[in-house]
Amino acid sequence: MQTHLSDSAKQLARGDEAESILRSCVHCGFCTATCPTYQLLGDELDGPRGRIYLIKQVLEGEPATASTQLHLDRCLSCRSCETTCPSGVQYHHLLDIGRAVLMQKVPRPLGQRLLRLGLRAVVPHPALFKALTRTGQALRPLLPASLRCKLPARVAPAGERPAPRHARRVLLLEGCVQAAFSPNTNAATARLLDRLGISVEPAYQAGCCGAVDYHLDAHQQGLQRARRNIDAWWPAVEAGAEAIVQTASGCGAFVRDYGHLLKQDPHYAAKAARVSALSRDLVEVLGNEPLERLGLCPEQRMAFHCPCTLQHALKLGGQVESLLSRLGFTLTPVADGHLCCGSAGTYSLTQPELSRQLRDNRLNALESGRPQVIVTANIGCQIHLHAAARTPVQHWIEVVEAALQPDIDPA
Repeated sequence: MQTHLSDSAKQLARGDEAESILRSCVHCGFCTATCPTYQLLGDELDGPRGRIYLIKQVLEGEPATASTQLHLDRCLSCRSCETTCPSGVQYHHLLDIGRAVLMQKVPRPLGQRLLRLGLRAVVPHPALFKALTRTGQALRPLLPASLRCKLPARVAPAGERPAPRHARRVLLLEGCVQAAFSPNTNAATARLLDRLGISVEPAYQAGCCGAVDYHLDAHQQGLQRARRNIDAWWPAVEAGAEAIVQTASGCGAFVRDYGHLLKQDPHYAAKAARVSALSRDLVEVLGNEPLERLGLCPEQRMAFHCPCTLQHALKLGGQVESLLSRLGFTLTPVADGHLCCGSAGTYSLTQPELSRQLRDNRLNALESGRPQVIVTANIGCQIHLHAAARTPVQHWIEVVEAALQPDIDPA
């Protein structure tokens, strides 16, 4: 694609990157076939190719409008288009650049600004989020249905975590929402890893991965959270931690991008690259471990929802399914497994109508094989699918850990 970036666009910190991405697009349109919002709306501007044109126009000096912003806002950032693209277009980086430019040129309505500020003020702070969650549960009958469905009626207790005792050690990103809505996910992970001879080393100063801020018009705040995490993890990294593990693929996708996003930071570029290289989704850690020796009793029929961040961003599609099948679980068929459930971080709150349509379509596919439970690998998907109050939804590691025989350790 030919480009003629304006002088102001060329001066952007990521101007050269934007031009390179634009030029890699051959506007073939293959991406539209797998774009969830294009499939729902049938509008070229609500597909990747149309959005690329909109970003190109703005970077070339054309006026930016509220309509332009709306089409970019409707993008789920699911990155299904990147999996489909034969030219390897790094669409999500171009989208980040385009949204940042739009943020400067098109003021948001007051309601949108307040919603985004509110989400950023609450979600990345686990203690505050947990306190508000408990308050919401106590007041659940009084809440509007749109908010009530987001709150779990009850939260399964986390259970005990083993103290570090093994030579093999990993770090674990605790996350934000997960600590309040599904605390047993990371606890189950720590217990299972302990039985495999791997200890989870605490990193108390680490916090939100930064994705919430970054994707809600606050790039610098998101990157600052990334820097704080790098500082918190660095002593353990230098001491030989094997990996930085994420049980939420959405967080994992962002941590994996630390090296790219901070490559121009002279103080953090090398450290960020190292952290990204050590970043592992949980399935990558467990894939080669002797789980069978733990003695599982897999009795549930389950459908696996593969999050977009797992399959399109981390390129790990099929790995959880293979692991579950290897362990003896019965997986039911799921049509159109590449499609998004509509969670997409805070998308279910900023674009609720589209999000609900996508969720219902996904649930219909997931429930077609009559599973007893739906399992997934990302807390956002878990909450969003569970909010429909249909088939129970859990993180896959909780189901695996619950199926372990308690008195067997690997030889």
